[in-house]
Parts: sequence; structure tokens; C-alpha cells
Amino acid sequence: MKILIVLTSHDRLGDTGKPTGFWLEELAAPYYVFKEAGADLTLASPKGGQPPLDPKSHEPDAQSEDTRRFQQDPEAQRALANTVPLASVAPKDFDAVFYPGGHGPLWDLAEDRASIALIETMYANEQPLALVCHAPGVLRNTRGPDGQPLVKGKAVTGFANSEEDAVGLTKIVPFLVEDELRRCGGNYSKGADWQPHVVTDGWLVTGQNPASSAPAARALLEALGRRMPR
Repeated sequence: MKILIVLTSHDRLGDTGKPTGFWLEELAAPYYVFKEAGADLTLASPKGGQPPLDPKSHEPDAQSEDTRRFQQDPEAQRALANTVPLASVAPKDFDAVFYPGGHGPLWDLAEDRASIALIETMYANEQPLALVCHAPGVLRNTRGPDGQPLVKGKAVTGFANSEEDAVGLTKIVPFLVEDELRRCGGNYSKGADWQPHVVTDGWLVTGQNPASSAPAARALLEALGRRMPR
């Protein structure tokens, strides 16, 4: 069972000069869900190498057992420091793909041709995809095999407008995830702010926020189990 984890390479919040990147919990929690299921993991990013970490996800109130474990795990840290360039990835080499969020993906992965091609190819091949928090926004330019927006008519979730407003970045981000999923024809739903909410529609799994990271990873494994029955 081979799972690809795709991280952002973008490190700035628009024109603010403030740093951003991926959200630690959204990598760490799924990382261990997958590892404990026996998965062989590969980490990738548009630029390769060390992806930028959103410093806010490193603050004490954002820590969890998984984030602390990840930061003290030499193997995990080596994998993170040496992500492979996304353009070098072949979808056929993986059984599923997981996208952690953080604000960074809204700038790079949402427009990245390699990411768009990866998602479209894996979905067309019925290979499960999971995206959490801001990462569902990277679906905005993807198309399904029918040429329609990939999320059109599908049950989806992602970082809610109310959550973006709560962190004060509504006017900073290039687009709002909730609005964009709705614009593309997705049947968007959300749970309470900051509480786990995961939606599965066929081979597509989406999670609303950081708390949805581990549940989304487990949902991806369930989808993979349907495709690869034991």
C-alpha cells in the first residue's frame, strides 16, 4: 500500500510578508494513521526538499500527541526535509494520495499543473484522494473524466468561511475554500467550527479543518480498502 502525501512549497501570506506553509497537525496525524496501517509513504511538494511550516501550527496551543511525536521522529523529519519534486511523481506508482492543508496550498497547489494532472489522473483511475482543511481548495481547477469540474455534484467539505473569518484572513487569501467548492458545483457541507467533519463521495474524501485530519486519513484507508479488498 503506497500513499503519496502532497505538501505546499508556498511560504508567504499574500502581500502581508507574514509566513505560512503547511499545517503541522494535518501532516502529522495522517502520517501516523498511515504508518500504523502499514503504508509506504512518499512526501512530495512542488519545489521538492523542505516544505515551509506555518509557524502558527508550531505554537503550544496547536500541538497534539501526533505533532510532538512527529517532531521527535528522525525518520519523519528526514522524509519531510527531502520531499520529492511533485512533477517527478508518477500516479501509477501510488494507490492513494493525501493533501494536508495550511494556507500555502491556496497559492501554489491550486494552480500547479503537476498537482492538477495528478488529481485528475488518480481520480479517473479510481485511486482514492483525500484533502483536508484548505487543501480541498486545490480542486478548483481540476476536471473529472466528463470534462466538468471534478467536485461538481459531489459531497464535499473544506475550511469554512466562518473559520477563515475567525483567523482573520478572509481578505488575505486568494479565495475562500467554501465559496470555491460551491462555485464549482460541489455539494458543500460543514460541521461546527473546529470540530471534525469528513465527507466521502466515492473515491473523494474531504475534511473541514485540522481536527478532521486523522478522521480523513482513516476515511482514505477505508476507500482504499474498497478498492483493494483483502
